[in-house]
Amino acid sequence: MSNLNADDDKLVFESSEQVKVITSFDQLRLKDDLFRGISAYGFETPYALQQRAILPMVSGRDAIVQAEAGMGKTSTAAIAILQSINCNLRETQALIFSPTRESATETQSVIMALGDYLNVQCRACIGGTSVAEDIRKLNSGVHVVSGTPGRVFDMIRRKHLRTRNIKMLVLDEADELLNKGFSNQVYDIYRYLPPATQVMFLSTALPHEILEMATKFMKNSIRILLKSTESPLDRIKHYFVAVEEEEWKFDTLCDLLDTLATTRVIIFCNTIRKVEWLAEKMRDSKFGASFLHGNVPQNECDQIATDFRAGTCRVLITTDGRTRDIDRAPVSQVINYDLPNTHENYNHRVGRFGLPARKVVAVNFVKVQDVKVLRAIEQYYSIKIVRKPITAT
Repeated sequence: MSNLNADDDKLVFESSEQVKVITSFDQLRLKDDLFRGISAYGFETPYALQQRAILPMVSGRDAIVQAEAGMGKTSTAAIAILQSINCNLRETQALIFSPTRESATETQSVIMALGDYLNVQCRACIGGTSVAEDIRKLNSGVHVVSGTPGRVFDMIRRKHLRTRNIKMLVLDEADELLNKGFSNQVYDIYRYLPPATQVMFLSTALPHEILEMATKFMKNSIRILLKSTESPLDRIKHYFVAVEEEEWKFDTLCDLLDTLATTRVIIFCNTIRKVEWLAEKMRDSKFGASFLHGNVPQNECDQIATDFRAGTCRVLITTDGRTRDIDRAPVSQVINYDLPNTHENYNHRVGRFGLPARKVVAVNFVKVQDVKVLRAIEQYYSIKIVRKPITAT
């Protein structure tokens, strides 16, 4: 049997042999109202990760999950939580930790959307927001808390977040949580939780520190490794457009948009400043555009994302940190106005839109100095990014 051990001070991760593949949501026998929420969210058949991870999670198993960005780690845990909690009990029953305020808020949105017909209450407890409002919401009773460890620990110490009914703890983006130095706070919070709390680690990578922590938190855990060969990037057609100068990108973009008969286009830039500049240029053109980035207030983000999903706006410009806001939007074209700085960010931007039964095209604007990065992306994901004539449809 594959295992997780510490022989010779080296932890080894492999998928557990008992992992089963469940190919339809019907087979999971979920709550009727949860099934309605899943359908309304846009899921028709489970992702590869959902096929493997939901059943053991709802069965109460501790779990360590490794999968690349865009493979549905957060939605998988959200479905398991919503299936497991009692929505008639207005007490906190699940905690989800995220490394950033944005990702915690986006996770809250996933929980609320999937649990819409369950009337689930989920609070994002994050720094930079009203402590008084957190206290008011927690005292009124919420089923799930999605937050950053610092604010959550503060609410626990103040005894506004009661832990007696918590049955599930999820570390989303666990590798990033550790990179940001949250391990001590996570340990401190864990000590407040009931001994039988189910623990789930979701991660893109599994460094030694995560596996070491898992041995302290978990008993009889199941391990699910979704290999990169199952990446949603395989479902996407990848193109590049050569641009010699940065100044030529905007006209190239307009020419490209003229050729696209699509309903939704998302455009990625590497900086907030570039996003705002490009949005203003687009608004002065015949296309128009909305934009999202980390400095946009959450209530505005929610409205912009809603408008984009509904088709009120056709073009959305954003940064890497805001992809989850529009996760389920029916995007058919992803344009990297700026090529991402790392191959991980390419999958984070593009891969999450590679859903079954959906045709998605990714177009990358590439200057001469970007060619090495482009080839590195091709090699890492074993994909082919081919030249796209600007006149092609």
